[in-house]
Amino acid sequence: MKIASVETLLLEHKLARPTGPASILNAYRRTLLVRMSTDDGLIGWGETAPLAGVRETIDTSIAPLLVGRDPRAIGRSWRTRWLAPFENGLAVGAVDIALHDLVGQALGVPVHQLYGGARRDRVPVYASGGTYYEGVHPSEVWLAETRDLVARGFRAIKLRMGRYDARSELDALAAVRAALPRDIKLMVDAWGSYTLATALMVGRELERLGLTFFEEPLPQFGYRGYEQLAAQLDIAVAGGEMLQNRQAFKELFDRRAVDIVQPDASLCGGIREVLFIAELAELYGIQCIPHSWSGAILNAASIHIAALIAEPTLMPGVGTPMVEFDVTENPFASGLIRTPLPLVDGCFEVPSTPGLGLNMNLDAIRAMEVPRAR
Repeated sequence: MKIASVETLLLEHKLARPTGPASILNAYRRTLLVRMSTDDGLIGWGETAPLAGVRETIDTSIAPLLVGRDPRAIGRSWRTRWLAPFENGLAVGAVDIALHDLVGQALGVPVHQLYGGARRDRVPVYASGGTYYEGVHPSEVWLAETRDLVARGFRAIKLRMGRYDARSELDALAAVRAALPRDIKLMVDAWGSYTLATALMVGRELERLGLTFFEEPLPQFGYRGYEQLAAQLDIAVAGGEMLQNRQAFKELFDRRAVDIVQPDASLCGGIREVLFIAELAELYGIQCIPHSWSGAILNAASIHIAALIAEPTLMPGVGTPMVEFDVTENPFASGLIRTPLPLVDGCFEVPSTPGLGLNMNLDAIRAMEVPRAR
């Protein structure tokens, strides 16, 4: 078996209304897919964020290393030691996911079976929503949105914070907490919006409300100040989605800067790298909850990963790794596949079919693909 081609496809969707986290409102959603095919007709899919240089790195640097090689030789096929210092975590992540999908199909097993099999048949999922719209305060929309998500079967919900006055947003959050059943987990993501002093104040209020974790309240560049914040708060401080390699994660762990680490397979080097980071985190007593804010391919990869991560304690079901699922306007999360992931008792079932277990909707992909410039 040989890899015949490695292609990149840029997809774009114009949103009905610009939306986003605290500091930015996006008018478009974009994702970059990798389509890897073999000479006997198998196709593996990967996904990443289309930041500057990522597509070029895949097309001109990585693809030539792979074409003509056996995808089943995943350990020696392309990630050589001399190349490692120059790796782009986003480009590598998309290709690594596609390779895993391909190898699973070639061997006739789901991706998790490549690592000894899933530890669980279902993984809990949390709805990732609560994004901002221009001129709309969370107090106007959070109650209706969260009640709808609970009605859809979600048992955990993450909301965004940081765009408006912290006290007013805390009041809106308190109203949500009071309105929802106590067994519904709530989390917030402040996306680097606060100073250390404000983050401490907000974090203490979140503790009082009983929230599950406080994600990236301080700027993410270097994750400076996170160790002081984590040391002074009882609520779990989460972060790490921006990091691109295991060395950066180890430095984060050495500083005890987070209580929950959130590696993203599409950003930090792929499935194998996230599993390494999760095991490294376990040695530090840090919980791992993978980050996933893209489309169906990354969602599927994250489900396989979450199915493989060990329970954080000896008591099963206490802090079982969750999967993030984007519930905002995002056709990449549902439109790329013909059969949407079913939500059962607040969980996604772990795929049992070969590879990632996806049935890709090629018509939808073609409809959203951005033609290459000539």
